[in-house]
Amino acid sequence: MVKTAGKAAVFAVPGDLATPTGGYAYDRRMIAELARLGWRTDVVNLGEGFPRPAADTRAAACTRLAALPPAAPIVVDGLAFGVLPEAAQKMQASHLLVALVHHPLALESGLSADEAARLYASERAVLAAARHVVTTSAATARLLAADYNVASDRLSVVEPGTDRGEARPRNDAAPVALLAVGAVVPRKGYDLLVAALAKLKHLDWRLVIAGDSGRGPETFRRLVADITYFGLADRISLRGAVSTEQLAALYAASDLFVLPSRFEGYGMAYAEAIANGLPVIGTTAGAIPQTVPAGAGILVPPDDVEALAAALRRLIESPHDRERFAAGARAARFPSWMEQAALFAAVLDRIA
Repeated sequence: MVKTAGKAAVFAVPGDLATPTGGYAYDRRMIAELARLGWRTDVVNLGEGFPRPAADTRAAACTRLAALPPAAPIVVDGLAFGVLPEAAQKMQASHLLVALVHHPLALESGLSADEAARLYASERAVLAAARHVVTTSAATARLLAADYNVASDRLSVVEPGTDRGEARPRNDAAPVALLAVGAVVPRKGYDLLVAALAKLKHLDWRLVIAGDSGRGPETFRRLVADITYFGLADRISLRGAVSTEQLAALYAASDLFVLPSRFEGYGMAYAEAIANGLPVIGTTAGAIPQTVPAGAGILVPPDDVEALAAALRRLIESPHDRERFAAGARAARFPSWMEQAALFAAVLDRIA
């Protein structure tokens, strides 16, 4: 149980904190950096299966939250909190509940209209009951204010920090090494990427996709089927989830980062790629235009295979353009994790 003397906070997360996604990475780094700033943090595991938990998992999560002491702020990751309105409403008056929203649940790709509506209503109720809401981009904050009725005095933006990688010279010779990073789920747009690359089989490129393949088994099966259908199995490598060290090596070995996401609440993979000096191809969805500086890459409309193929063709064919955008990436500056943790700590101080 968390100690309540001094600066203390609880982070309640769905499942294993080591899960290899951007949201969990944000939680891990904030917890670690807050500790360096003198905060004592406890981590409470709310169980697996969110945002579609089994009934017993949901009940256990509500029990764990209700048992936490009321004196310390409780930061609840939105992947779980968004579907726990009963806990939020029960604890609203007695506990310092902080909703951490990486991206609204109803905006996940591939949902039915009914499920999206249920998630929207549930998360809206949770955010109304939270003492404060922290989100990871100004774009998402505007969305929460406009569509979820979160008042500005209860809303703070704390963007992720970024670790700057070592800039390395890129290879102008073929094949051009492409890298995509992110869990294999519909929102990341890997189906669009494979379809676009199928139009560029006459060019010399190779693609590595690094991301957890277990979060969307059906999406992964369709991705493998698409790669086989287009005859790209010898040019696209599916690495699955990789370690921090392996990911750093992939950034160092790549010439171009590409991820045609349908929505991002921030887009940590884009920031990491830019911090490693890679030119970027992304989309204009969600917060991506605010994450990717204009001089660091090309953004195309989401779900536009032709525009994506054209951007890929341009940067695969032109080492000069790749280097120009790589120079823009090297010139970009993102805040450090310690700087962002200090902002998060200031939010917790105000609440406590």
